[in-house]
Amino acid sequence: MLILGVSCFFHDAAAALIEDGVLIAAAEEERFSRRKHDYNFPTLAIDFCLRQRGISAEDLDYVVFFEKPLLKLERLFMTIFGSTPRTAGVFREALIAWFEDKLWIKGLLKEKLGVPDDKLFFIEHHLSHAASAFLCSPFEEAAVLTVDGVGEWATTTLGVGKTTRDGSTERTELKLLQELRFPHSLGLLYSAFTAFLGFEVNEGEYKVMGMAPYGEPKYVDKVLQLLDLKADGSFALDLSYFQFQRSTSETISHKFEELFGLRRDPKARFVTVATSLYDDPNPPTAAEIEKNQYYADIAASIQRVTEEVLLKMAHYLHQTTGLIKLCIAGGVGLNSVANNRIYRETPFKELYVQPAAGDAGGAIGAALYAYNVLLGQPRRFVMEHAYWGEAYSDEAIAEFLQENNIQATKIEDEEQLLDRVVEYLTQGKVIGWYQGRFEWGPRALGNRSILADPRRDDMKDIINIKIKFREPFRPFAPSVLAERAEEYFDLSDAASHYPARFMLMVTPVREEKRQVVPAITHVDGTGRLQTVVKDTNPRYHRLIEKFAAVTGVPLLLNTSFNLRGEPIVTTPANAWHTFTHSDMDVLVLGNHLVVKDEAGH
Repeated sequence: MLILGVSCFFHDAAAALIEDGVLIAAAEEERFSRRKHDYNFPTLAIDFCLRQRGISAEDLDYVVFFEKPLLKLERLFMTIFGSTPRTAGVFREALIAWFEDKLWIKGLLKEKLGVPDDKLFFIEHHLSHAASAFLCSPFEEAAVLTVDGVGEWATTTLGVGKTTRDGSTERTELKLLQELRFPHSLGLLYSAFTAFLGFEVNEGEYKVMGMAPYGEPKYVDKVLQLLDLKADGSFALDLSYFQFQRSTSETISHKFEELFGLRRDPKARFVTVATSLYDDPNPPTAAEIEKNQYYADIAASIQRVTEEVLLKMAHYLHQTTGLIKLCIAGGVGLNSVANNRIYRETPFKELYVQPAAGDAGGAIGAALYAYNVLLGQPRRFVMEHAYWGEAYSDEAIAEFLQENNIQATKIEDEEQLLDRVVEYLTQGKVIGWYQGRFEWGPRALGNRSILADPRRDDMKDIINIKIKFREPFRPFAPSVLAERAEEYFDLSDAASHYPARFMLMVTPVREEKRQVVPAITHVDGTGRLQTVVKDTNPRYHRLIEKFAAVTGVPLLLNTSFNLRGEPIVTTPANAWHTFTHSDMDVLVLGNHLVVKDEAGH
């Protein structure tokens, strides 16, 4: 049985194909369209999924959409009509958007894929989120927490997933027991501060998380003035501080700025006493440092409040269900600092967060929910890794290199290839590492990665400023051998934690190791680690093993293979573009090695 899951028309459009309950392919549309967070109908991602299996749309048994558009339209119109006349502009823009594509999604799916009405399902947004976590997890029973901006009406849900067996019969249930509804949203609260701090909403939230360790949570009390928080984690926002419920362009109100001051200029450099300016010749002024320190303290404060709300929710969910395993989904599930605190500070003993926890993941959740719950088929899948995108063979890579007259060395012997890469790494070279199928979700996990030596203190500045062209406060992740992670990170039984596999857990770097690997140690002494498992990525694992044999350090600095503002690379051409438009030193395309000469060519 072939089922296609589809998510689109908000952000991070995606498609996923399952066969008999097992994932075959999954990808975000942005990887093919090259438009970051592309929300349009995922034509290219769907084409890839079908191509990966060697089928056409006519071969699909079912197509499942990740939310119910009419419920979302109901919420939109009720919100607009409840705030007239201030929402007149929103009404006009909403009509244009909905009558252009969103209202006609059923017809669009039928037109694009030729699927009849009886083979087309629509699953509620947060149910798709819940399914994307629980039905990808190894758990037979677990509590489920979904938190994002907003779906149809829900912004947070608490639920339970359970798979039971009676002889040869298997039954899976997934129930959402409680919900928090729009406009009271933890995701939208965090996004309001994202906008205040000068970053793009639905794009810059992870920058707020990266900025927070440069500050102190001095303004938690001020943040808490924005919401009436209960002991169970539920809350009501004071809507007088916000604009998102009545504007498509403004998130915060004048009252918000009266409380917190002027929003940060997006074009201003971020510099505090703890940040590096690297090769910037202009020293910061005392006033500049003071201003930026204030914004860092604001970032730390909203991050702390977000963590505390999630902890209250998790504690309440445990009390309600009595379960010790937890699945998390929704965009807030990508907050890897909060994930670590939930694991450490609640009674939950095991945690699962799917690598594309945001809207893209709804495509997988919708497809699996249809198969395992609606159609009553047994569970046959656990997402052990994130390598579900498209691969390009060595033949395809060689053809690209030849067509573009690019000089490269092909090294067939894997051990020799990896030895050469380790040699370059220990020389301080920055490597573009392009292998196999690209990753599902926003994290580069060793198939589309930029790699460097974590022992060099200057390496994070070199990559941030000369290669990624991004803010110097942004941290880098360590890819560490799963079996040796506990030597460097304060995480017991590290190899067993799925969020750590997907770079979705920030943990303390052991104090005695911080000076050993300064390039991946953030200003607060933490690292957003990725544990590399031999069975799921043997070549990457072997590369790190070889680096460890030479240096004694079983990890590498890993960041996503892309330039600022661009999606992670997909094709060899994308990789070449990024390589040639940055100060990267070496490009490894499969078994092909490209090295820049001293002139940078």
